[in-house]
Amino acid sequence: MLPAKDGDVRHQPSQNSMMANPRKMDPIIPYFADVPCDKNGQRMWWAFLASSMVTFFGGLFIILLWRTVRYLWTVCCHCSTKKKDVQRVSSVEKKDITVVSEVGWMTSVKDWAGVMISAQTLTGRVLVVLVFILSIGALVIYFIDSSSPIESCPHFDKEFTLQIDMAFNIFFLLYFGLRFIAANDKLWFWLEVNSVVDFFTVPPVFVSVYLNRSWLGLRFLRALRLIQFSEILQFLNILKTSNSIKLVNLCSIFISTWLTAAGFIHLVENSGDPWENFQNFQQMSYWECVYLLMVTMSTVGYGDVYAKTTLGRLFMVFFILGGLAMFASYVPEIIELIGNRKKYGGSYSAVNGRKHIVVCGHITLESVSNFLKDFLHKDRDDVNVEIVFLHNISPNLELEALFKRHFTQVEFYQGSVLNPHDLARVKIESADACLILANKYCADPDAEDASNIMRVISIKNYHPKIRIITQMLQYHNKAHLLNIPSWNWKEGDDAICLAELKLGFIAQSCLAQGLSTMLANLFSMRSYIKIEEDTWQKYYLEGVANEMYTEYLSSAFVGLSFPMVCELCYVKLKLLLIAIEYKSDQRESSTLINPGNHVKMQEGTLGFFIASDAKEVKRALYYCKACHDDISDPKRIKKCGCKRHKTAGSRRTRLACCFGCGEAEHGCSCMSRSTRSNMETPPCALPLSPTSVSDKSATLRTSKSNYNGYIKATMDVPAVQQSALSPKKKQRNGGMRTSPNCSPKTIRLLSMSRHEPVLIPSHDQMETMDDSVKRYDSTGMFHWCPSRDIEKVTLTRSEAAMTVLSGHVVVCIFGDVKSAVVGLRNLVMPLRASNFHYHELKHIVFVGSLEYLKREWETLHNFPKVSILPGTPLSRADLRAVNINLCDMCVILSANQTNIDDASLQDKECILASLNIKSMQFDDSIGLLQANSQGFTPPGMDRSSPENSPVHGLERQTSISTGANIPIITELAKSDRLLNAVCVRQDKSCGTNIPMITELVNDANVQFLDQDDDDDPDTELYLTQPFACGTAFAVSVLDSLMSATYFNDNILTLIRTLVTGGATPELEGLLAEENALRGGYSDTHTLANRDRCRVAQLALYDGPFAQLGEGGCYGDLFCKALKTYNMLCFGIYRLRDAHLSAPSQCTKRYVITNPPYEFELVPTDLIFCLMQFDHNAAQCRSTLSHSSHSSSKKSSSVHSISTKHTKSREPRDKPNRKYINTQNWRNKGSTHCLGILEMYRMKTGKKPDSLSFFSPKCTVDELKGHRNCK
Repeated sequence: MLPAKDGDVRHQPSQNSMMANPRKMDPIIPYFADVPCDKNGQRMWWAFLASSMVTFFGGLFIILLWRTVRYLWTVCCHCSTKKKDVQRVSSVEKKDITVVSEVGWMTSVKDWAGVMISAQTLTGRVLVVLVFILSIGALVIYFIDSSSPIESCPHFDKEFTLQIDMAFNIFFLLYFGLRFIAANDKLWFWLEVNSVVDFFTVPPVFVSVYLNRSWLGLRFLRALRLIQFSEILQFLNILKTSNSIKLVNLCSIFISTWLTAAGFIHLVENSGDPWENFQNFQQMSYWECVYLLMVTMSTVGYGDVYAKTTLGRLFMVFFILGGLAMFASYVPEIIELIGNRKKYGGSYSAVNGRKHIVVCGHITLESVSNFLKDFLHKDRDDVNVEIVFLHNISPNLELEALFKRHFTQVEFYQGSVLNPHDLARVKIESADACLILANKYCADPDAEDASNIMRVISIKNYHPKIRIITQMLQYHNKAHLLNIPSWNWKEGDDAICLAELKLGFIAQSCLAQGLSTMLANLFSMRSYIKIEEDTWQKYYLEGVANEMYTEYLSSAFVGLSFPMVCELCYVKLKLLLIAIEYKSDQRESSTLINPGNHVKMQEGTLGFFIASDAKEVKRALYYCKACHDDISDPKRIKKCGCKRHKTAGSRRTRLACCFGCGEAEHGCSCMSRSTRSNMETPPCALPLSPTSVSDKSATLRTSKSNYNGYIKATMDVPAVQQSALSPKKKQRNGGMRTSPNCSPKTIRLLSMSRHEPVLIPSHDQMETMDDSVKRYDSTGMFHWCPSRDIEKVTLTRSEAAMTVLSGHVVVCIFGDVKSAVVGLRNLVMPLRASNFHYHELKHIVFVGSLEYLKREWETLHNFPKVSILPGTPLSRADLRAVNINLCDMCVILSANQTNIDDASLQDKECILASLNIKSMQFDDSIGLLQANSQGFTPPGMDRSSPENSPVHGLERQTSISTGANIPIITELAKSDRLLNAVCVRQDKSCGTNIPMITELVNDANVQFLDQDDDDDPDTELYLTQPFACGTAFAVSVLDSLMSATYFNDNILTLIRTLVTGGATPELEGLLAEENALRGGYSDTHTLANRDRCRVAQLALYDGPFAQLGEGGCYGDLFCKALKTYNMLCFGIYRLRDAHLSAPSQCTKRYVITNPPYEFELVPTDLIFCLMQFDHNAAQCRSTLSHSSHSSSKKSSSVHSISTKHTKSREPRDKPNRKYINTQNWRNKGSTHCLGILEMYRMKTGKKPDSLSFFSPKCTVDELKGHRNCK
């Protein structure tokens, strides 16, 4: 290149000519006409490099020189130092003055500088982060300038990147000064990597401004700042775990070394070797150098790009040694750390307009599949909810596959709810609810409950407003949730106690067998399975397709009574309405189950329906009388456009009214003066508001503001009725206390109408009866008695055999000292609900280990009519001693089910006990005779209460030696068709006919209960015959309650109220404090709590509904029972082979839920119904025949509702077989002839051929002497 006339340097003519004559060409730099460069076109790189070298070595020389001078000064002044030490020892004050004098301004400045660059202060953290960001910015500017020549002549005023780089380096210079002042060891500071980076990047910028030249030089060293990236992230509290810190360290060191080495290769290859006059250079971009360094470190070396300069090749020789070692050590470790990171360790991203819930706790394939199957069921409305599972263990392959099948609505994250960081990852603060699943099969239920309570505490501590639904295994652990300040029932927090509900379901089956199956199917989402064949499965599965839903009632129902609305919904809308949510004048929400005519519908009333899917329930919301009154097809009922009249709140109908005339409560003319005076009591004196339910209502009112199961009712009971509600103290067989206004004649009449014989109290005993006797607990929800020692209720085998038990409940329990307690109180409480009269209570006999029952007794000692027979349920002698063939229900439980690893063996004890009972044979001398639910007592013996037997202080006739197989007869229906069926039912000589319900842990073990069924081992539990018949119950069916409660917490209210007998928050608080029931005095409030519905079974073979049982329609029965008796029917318990034309010997029954209107009835059907509380049950026997016993009982225990037009039937008995009316067995002042058969057998040693020897006019004395009896 030739110099121009003006002395400027011109461009190279062409690249080809330069390459052809490389040695003839002078060194060149790019030329810009407006920038004055060196006239000879020489490079000035050495000036930039010299500035950095002079700065580095000059500063290093000064530091070393200062240290040398200081050292020499210290050695030379050694003697004077010793003298100063002596002076310091002699004078402490002078020492203090010397120390103070040494702290000068230099130290203060040093401390200030240290604070400024320290990451412990906010200013220091901001400054450190700012320096790092600016360093990365300077590196980015280098990447931009690397596309330009190595050395150029830009103009500072016009070059934007040069100006920015200049500003950055000024800041770096100031920060370098702070670091230098704060450094304790200046020499080590001078040799730090960050200091070296500043030496070779900051001075060249100032030189470039002075020379109007730019040299790319060593600016690539800014990449070494990336090594501090992990420190910066720690300062910002981003990196917290050791693995993450280590991973970032490895990556930052590897990348910074890689980029720095690439920058050096880019410099030397684009500049050339100095000793070659820079003519052996090659044009390479920076990113090509990055590629070259990577293939070199990995030892691949493709050869497409390589170094040509000597400096470049020499650098590559040394770099490949260190780079290969770093690549071989760092890269595998980085990959290992990345591979060990949690696969499900991300964070949930909430979607606008879509809710999400968090599910945690016991996350397994079984629990998740059961939950998703019910939660995402197609019968629900469109479930626009995303489910986020959080668990600290990664899912296995099966569970992972399940998540992938539901990937549109399910996400899984690995973590723990006890870690606030993990709660933030799943966005718990924006979640709609948090559901906690429990391990139902754990060995230690208390430990599992404690874990779930800790999860609740952690979640509530992080976000107190979150709604939590948790499963609890033990009832007594629910009290711990009340200790959490943010736990609030009002906000939807719920605890589903599996033991409470499981035993409650079983207890209800003791009162109405099959009810456990029906309720379990109602809150579980099941798809309809259509079967064409006329089999029992067809009708059962039609009922299984029904579920429980809630929907607001149309304004067309406003002002109508509940029975009218219920009938209209069933007949016209094909919906079954069983309860409503009612708001009182105080705006308190209450759940009323089957209220009477006194309850009128309000605007916006929420109804509880039984239907097959949620779309059908919409009919209740869309119904309009003007538009839909003439529509017969309920599917055509759609939302109409007409405006509906809304009832104002001021026009709300009063609830309480008279049942006699239907007028308002205060305007009724047929009320007695005393009753009216009671109703005119000021509201403040009543436990409820004036709009509370009256005494004749059978509603169950649930206060939603306090607790889902809190029951409220009012009952204005006349003095005679109130006194009749409480039995006499020390008279557990049903003796009744009297009021001062009640005459002895009245007492005698009441006692004569009892189901059981009543010992008439003497005049002295009547005077001792007062209102201070405690017969109920303090809430009035349960029957209560003073606590008793377990020894007083413990029977030996001989004592149990002498105590004639009939119509009782036998509980076979397996357990020992080490077993976890089952919580038998939850089984006994529903059977001791106060909406039963005392004489209706079934006696409960526990058969099991005494050591185990002692642990449970603390929670049972306040319940009446409870006995214990120490033994084993596998002993037939023990079972015969308790008259298991005469029981109303046999319950088989086990407390040892969770201590076995093999799932198939978890239920071995229950299965063996069940098969043992079914294989037993009993004395058939009774023939068709059997005990009814109330039973009768031989002379001197009370079969309903072993406490009153001779072993407990009462004398027994010496002629009565055993209580087994006492012949007790009830009158049966007289039709031939019914007679055959009932006769088969009443054969109790075989154990297979004993009503029984067995608890199972493993669903698959249900196949072993019935040896004669044809169920496939892989059949789901709800499709098996034992479950359909109500003889088996598994806790797994309660899993559906989690999703049901989430969508509607009122469903749990309804279920809990029906199965627990009415637990209140007051009672739960009392149990939490004392772990026992507390007796309370009977006042208006507590007696009012008795007035609530209960489930019963209505028999069709006799009574006012007998005609409907002869092929009538279920809908006609539904309407008649509802209109006449306020009884709400909701299902059928039918014989399994009732559909067959030929007679069958099978006595098994199955459940049909909510049959259609035209469903045909048969005489052997038992109807599930919600019946009202009968205040006169203890005073009148002319009532409707209904059965509150298990279906296996061979005759129904009947209460009756008076009927004037009951059709009489002529008996069609077989020869030598008589059916004797039990009413004719009684005589004035005497008991029945129950003991005659046993006396006859003991004296003659023979069995009577017929029952004609019974004399209907035997007195007690004649019975004792066995006179006048054939």
